[in-house]
Amino acid sequence: MPTKKIAGFEVQVNDEGFMTNPAEWNKEIAVALAKEEGIEELTDAHWKVIEFCRQSAAASGAAPTLRAITNGAGVSTKDLFALFPKGPAKKVARISGLGKPEGCV
Repeated sequence: MPTKKIAGFEVQVNDEGFMTNPAEWNKEIAVALAKEEGIEELTDAHWKVIEFCRQSAAASGAAPTLRAITNGAGVSTKDLFALFPKGPAKKVARISGLGKPEGCV
């Protein structure tokens, strides 16, 4: 399995760049991945969504879908797209150290 150095940490990733071991994730990695995705600063609103996604994935074993994020994190679809433009479920999953959500292309 390929590895990648992110924020000084060596982590396992798949061919699409998603981390394969959520236990390797930390907040420094999240900040670095967000910058790779064009998000310069993670606000409290970003962290609320990231923390929800990590808790949801820990419980279910899979990254949450867009609908699950909006319902569970209490964020509107419009706000989610503003926080994580162009594919928010996929972006937040990557930044959260999770695999690609089901149904994402």
